Amino acid sequence: MAKQHSKFTCQQCGFISPQYLGRCPQCGEWNSLVESVEETRKDPKNLRSKDPNIIAQPIKLSDIKPQPKERISTGISELDYVLGGGMVAGQVILLAGEPGVGKSTLLLQVVKSVVAPLAGAEKKAGTNPATTILYTSGEESPEQIGLRARRLGFSAKQNESLTLFAETNMEALLSQLTHSEAYGLLIVDSIQTMYSEALTGAPGSVGQVRECAYQLIQTAKSLRIPTIIVGQVTKEGSIAGPKVLEHLVDTVLYMEGSRFEETRILRVTKNRFGPTDEVGVFSMHEDGLREVTNPSSSFIQQREHALAGQATVVVMEGTRPILVEIQALVAPSELKSPRRVGNGVSFNRLTMICAILSKHLRLPLERFDVYVNVSGGMTIAEPAADLGIAVSIVSSFKNKPLPDKAVAIGELSLLGEVQRVSRSERRIKEAKRLGYTTIYDSSRFPQITHLVKNISR
Repeated sequence: MAKQHSKFTCQQCGFISPQYLGRCPQCGEWNSLVESVEETRKDPKNLRSKDPNIIAQPIKLSDIKPQPKERISTGISELDYVLGGGMVAGQVILLAGEPGVGKSTLLLQVVKSVVAPLAGAEKKAGTNPATTILYTSGEESPEQIGLRARRLGFSAKQNESLTLFAETNMEALLSQLTHSEAYGLLIVDSIQTMYSEALTGAPGSVGQVRECAYQLIQTAKSLRIPTIIVGQVTKEGSIAGPKVLEHLVDTVLYMEGSRFEETRILRVTKNRFGPTDEVGVFSMHEDGLREVTNPSSSFIQQREHALAGQATVVVMEGTRPILVEIQALVAPSELKSPRRVGNGVSFNRLTMICAILSKHLRLPLERFDVYVNVSGGMTIAEPAADLGIAVSIVSSFKNKPLPDKAVAIGELSLLGEVQRVSRSERRIKEAKRLGYTTIYDSSRFPQITHLVKNISR
């Protein structure tokens, strides 16, 4: 029979120690030893490789028959869009985000709306409907979750379908899953609060997170239960725990937003059952999260006329084009090194654009502070917004607004050229659909100097 014991392995050099050490004696790295479980077998005859009946056999690709995955709708169209059409049986989803961004609220809204889709999917598959949802919480008590559920307007049927399990022991959770009634959905909030009795480390340690995630994923796959795991984030914004956690799960979702903004963006960075880089847009209200069917409306300020320093760009989030407003302010500086402040844009990108404008347009920006803000709290990473940032800075510097219903699409090169960006036609089509009539892009203005001359008229 297999015997379990803990070992500590250095993540840098692979040194193994039977006990925890603050510093690896082999490579000298501090805090690099991580606890893990090791199984040893006394009888080599019991090894899996000795039994030909349970060894996986090679199979040709031509012999594999494609089996369509039956999607289970979450009942929330924006979430279904991000997931590629809904959840799949046995899919494990990791949901991460800053504290207070709305992760638990989103999960309860999924619970509220997924009961009917779960019953429909089970009946379509010819099995008895498993509509009971197990919500395991190590951060909140059942009373706290119940208060939030009442605030979200749960009905009697929805209350009946939700089972709360206030437990942080992973073995107890797995026993509940395997020996109790069939569950249609499992929610674990959060993986950093769970611990396994096989390890001695504290909950949230690298070894505990890895071991608990591995056990949970194996059970969810074998029972074909869609599972949503909540992951805490570090102060740098990355998911707490080992990187292997993101490798183990099928889908990784990040919820972005500020507590001072209503807008919440749900972004997918990994998806084995659908596209990546898609986003869903929500707005936070007292009664929970609401879907935003027209995301551009959240990032465009409605005004009768354009103002100096304002420009509109079209960014691609996955396959979805979204119009976003860029705001710039250029003011005289009293410092030897003028400020370059970007909110929602890369500081390095902003500095480069200012240098391009100084060089090719001869703007004396070395004597001015430049502030750039992306409306709605959105963050823009793609270079297709370069032209919009540049014209907003020029507009503020000259105190001359752009034409009403104008949109800028293009990447700037260091030579002052306006370069074509990917999916330009899709961006232009979306801008025209929303009523924008003036398009600034590389086909009309191949040089930034040509565009600025047109604006200055």
